[in-house]
Amino acid sequence: MHRKKIAFDVQQIDRRFQQDYGKLSISATDAQLIADARSRWENTVGGLQDAMRVQAGVVGNIDSNRSAMSALVDQSQNAVGALQATQAGNQLLALQSQQLSDLIAVISANGRATAMLEADRATAAEQGRIQRERFLTPGSGYQPGNAQMFNGGN
Repeated sequence: MHRKKIAFDVQQIDRRFQQDYGKLSISATDAQLIADARSRWENTVGGLQDAMRVQAGVVGNIDSNRSAMSALVDQSQNAVGALQATQAGNQLLALQSQQLSDLIAVISANGRATAMLEADRATAAEQGRIQRERFLTPGSGYQPGNAQMFNGGN
């Protein structure tokens, strides 16, 4: 499955979080703040898309898992001898392991998407603080100049 922006690798996560969610600078240009906000938005949307893909895959497995479970239970109930019963039991355990893996994938993808949303919110709040501070910081402001109207008054 293709992952958007922030991977599941711990070192890549650390690197991307430092790059995209690290300390914002008051000296960053407006263009840089906008570009950084867009990158964070893309990360968040990518995480949400990944979660939805994982969920769709797991939901798609439900019917086939249900059929497989029913067939395996029938085999187990109709098993003749210890070997057939053991094999049917092992197949049931394998199916349950697959279902647990699906569940872990959904929980992980949802948790990842939630963490990215919260990181984006926290960073957006900091960016808003920086922009407010810039706006309120006294600077040169308006400087009156000489203006000539009507071609020097002639």
